[in-house]
Amino acid sequence: MTRRSFIPVMAGAAGLGAAAAQTPVVPRKGRLKQGATKGCFGKGMSLEDMCRESARLGLKGLDLSGPADWPTLKKYGLISVMAPGCSGINHKANHEKAEKQLTDNIGLAAGAGMPNVIITFATKQGISDTEATANSVSFLKRVKALAEDKGVTICLELFNSKVNHPDAQADHTKFLVEICKLVESPRVKILFDIYHMQIMEGDIIRTIRDNFAFMGHFHTAGNPGRHEIDDTQELNYRAVARAIVDLDYTGYLSHEYSPLGDPLKSLDQAISICDV
Repeated sequence: MTRRSFIPVMAGAAGLGAAAAQTPVVPRKGRLKQGATKGCFGKGMSLEDMCRESARLGLKGLDLSGPADWPTLKKYGLISVMAPGCSGINHKANHEKAEKQLTDNIGLAAGAGMPNVIITFATKQGISDTEATANSVSFLKRVKALAEDKGVTICLELFNSKVNHPDAQADHTKFLVEICKLVESPRVKILFDIYHMQIMEGDIIRTIRDNFAFMGHFHTAGNPGRHEIDDTQELNYRAVARAIVDLDYTGYLSHEYSPLGDPLKSLDQAISICDV
């Protein structure tokens, strides 16, 4: 390289360095590993920009993000903190399809170093919790060995049946705790959605403490409205986050809300609130 060509190259490098200096990574305590769903970024933002902003804000990854997203996530040092799994295991009629999906998705997650896959439950459609529990336990006992061998945690999500998901089967903590107890696997846990359980049960911190052995992942959103977790809603997320951290939790907490204000400012604030 000649001196004449070297100068423009160095000038370009300096420009890149200056651009990077203008967008430094936001410093965090990091005791609680945080992620976010795509909805937190509002409408119209590309995956590339979401990942860039996630890395800048100190997030560990995106939640509910599938294999097509993973190369971009990895480019920015991120992971899918909750990968696709399957759904509907409370009904036997869904088991064959769900088992194939879950088996494939556990393999994909393990191969890419993604820690969790999600299972959501279908609506009741007339079946009792007792029958749904038996069906779910039967299914999970067939797949738990694969999850254990691959080091991937199956997370069972809670919903509310009062506002967002009428007739939801998995709408109370006790239902999923009982399933986890019967399955007896360190790789079958609860995705405890704080927003949903605030609507159904309240008493969030006590519930987390009493059932912490079965907690594998957390979701946040403000109630009422499922928007920002700021002082416009009723939950004290700083206290909730502190309670989780004090239990020596090593998993992830992800934000899952629709912002009313500036998406990046709202997300920065949400991360700060939970960065205890």
